[in-house]
Amino acid sequence: MRVAPVITLTDLQRSELESLAAGRRTEVRVSERARIILLAGSGKQNTQIADLLGIDRVTVATWRRRYLQWGVVGILKDAPRAGRRRTAGAAAKAEEIVRKTTQEKPAGATHWSCRAMAKVVGVSEATVRRVWHEHGLKPHLVKTFKVSNDPQFVEKLEDIIGLYVNPPEHALVLCCDEKSQIQALDRTQQVLPLKKGRCGTMTHDYTRHGTTTLFAALNVLDGTVHGTCMQKHRHQEWIKFLALLDQETPADRKVHLIVDNYATHKHPKVKRWMAKHPRFQVHFTPTSASWLNMVERFFRDLTTKRLRRDSFPSVEVLIKAIQDYITNHNRSPKPFIWTAKASDILEKVKRARATLDKLVTE
Repeated sequence: MRVAPVITLTDLQRSELESLAAGRRTEVRVSERARIILLAGSGKQNTQIADLLGIDRVTVATWRRRYLQWGVVGILKDAPRAGRRRTAGAAAKAEEIVRKTTQEKPAGATHWSCRAMAKVVGVSEATVRRVWHEHGLKPHLVKTFKVSNDPQFVEKLEDIIGLYVNPPEHALVLCCDEKSQIQALDRTQQVLPLKKGRCGTMTHDYTRHGTTTLFAALNVLDGTVHGTCMQKHRHQEWIKFLALLDQETPADRKVHLIVDNYATHKHPKVKRWMAKHPRFQVHFTPTSASWLNMVERFFRDLTTKRLRRDSFPSVEVLIKAIQDYITNHNRSPKPFIWTAKASDILEKVKRARATLDKLVTE
């Protein structure tokens, strides 16, 4: 009977392998290899290990041998596979694929596909996919961005992040905004529920039954939300919402409102209302920087968790769904924690502006 080579583990080696075997972010194959070595280190033979883990005995022998030869490094990566090495011509083709992908556009299109690139360069579609994967290129994807041109960007940024990170004592910090034009969409056919082997499904078409606008204020300290729905989102409705906040917040507290630069928030009548209620202080986000307002995070949750997948036969049903969501949220609120540093954001904006300036001059 052939006896497998003995593996002796130190406490440090065993601890490292146990971490790999139980790690939630460890690749499944690496976790399996770590368990193989742990069992081998406990004195078990290859056949026993194969039976315990439900794998082939040859696989166990391979990783036992790799560990004895290379240690932990030997099980973290696969050995180089046999096959033809890349030639200088293949490297040149790869460079051409990368250059064309990043600097050129195909005729009559905005971006390259695997098939179009393979035809132009004279390689297979698999080669194009491999080169794109190696260089992190994804021509089929595009993301949007907008760099703020606000001349007071730095001052406003530091002011608002200061309220998030170090809010004033005996005061409330409320992130306020409107989620306008929420549509009461009613699917034309019955929504089919989730079941084994099939995700939930709904028709692509719908009937519109009207819209509503949600006015919301997120309390930065405890995560509670003050919210109400109105038909429009003019300065009249904004003043009504401010009056609601005045009633629902303690009269002896100062209230810091973080809002965007929508014209409604700067209307002369709104300014007069603010002058009559000096405990309210407004902090405007920089232009084109609504992401700085944390109530947008609540709006995202509302959309994804309550609105997007449902069907609403009337505006009244839609409003009730929104109110129920806010009520349920406030039963066990959880504040959003701001973690980005102002210096990191400014550095990122600086790089973005430099890139844009470079593209303009080219």
